[in-house]
Amino acid sequence: MIRFILVCTIVIGFLILSIPLMVIEWIIGKFDPMKKDISSLRIVQAVFRFILWVTGAKITVMGEENIPKDIPVLYIGNHRSYFDILLTYCRCPIRTGYVAKKEMEKAPLLSIWMKYLHCLFLDRNDIKQGLKTILAAVDKVKSGISICIFPEGTRNKNESELDMLPFHEGSFKIATKANCPIIPIAISNSAEIWEAHAPAMKPCHVIIEYGKPIYPEGLEKEDKKHLGAYTQNLIKEMLTKNQKLL
Repeated sequence: MIRFILVCTIVIGFLILSIPLMVIEWIIGKFDPMKKDISSLRIVQAVFRFILWVTGAKITVMGEENIPKDIPVLYIGNHRSYFDILLTYCRCPIRTGYVAKKEMEKAPLLSIWMKYLHCLFLDRNDIKQGLKTILAAVDKVKSGISICIFPEGTRNKNESELDMLPFHEGSFKIATKANCPIIPIAISNSAEIWEAHAPAMKPCHVIIEYGKPIYPEGLEKEDKKHLGAYTQNLIKEMLTKNQKLL
């Protein structure tokens, strides 16, 4: 329970104390948008690393060499925990925006940082607005910003992490329309940080594996047609393989 209180204190404290920092970042952005993007990225990554350290999680990362360092990509991952964002974002080598649920846009202060970091807000109940968000993500990628999305649409609360929710195929239009590679991410055991025994936080072993880049244009016609299922199968293979390492 102490870890949970510490994490909440850090998050709330950062959001409040960072108000002057937001102003400074905004001013920097007026003169040098790229410098502001990078500084905002590194600031939040540092905070996320500190939070993960407080949770006591032991994090094993594999396949990080599969992430291109010079071009934007579409990250696709399974989703079991709120900590999936922290676990993956602190490892992004270049500017990266996450696709979050629309409700997050109402979060005071947090939503400002999310917008600074090129996050997009998806209305899951409005198909038309959802399409606009996907097209906005395509524009982000074309401008050199990677995008991460969890295509299950919500946290998977099934008993087994291998029993994933279906991947929404619409998410993959970001890659096909922006002509960028897809990096599959298999996140194992992240729910054990908090969700499995909330409100307590317990030290646990989490494995993050990055699969080899998927280039949609190079796939067989049937695989390209069902890109979501194809990517999900690759992630499931990694999750299955890594269960024996936990």
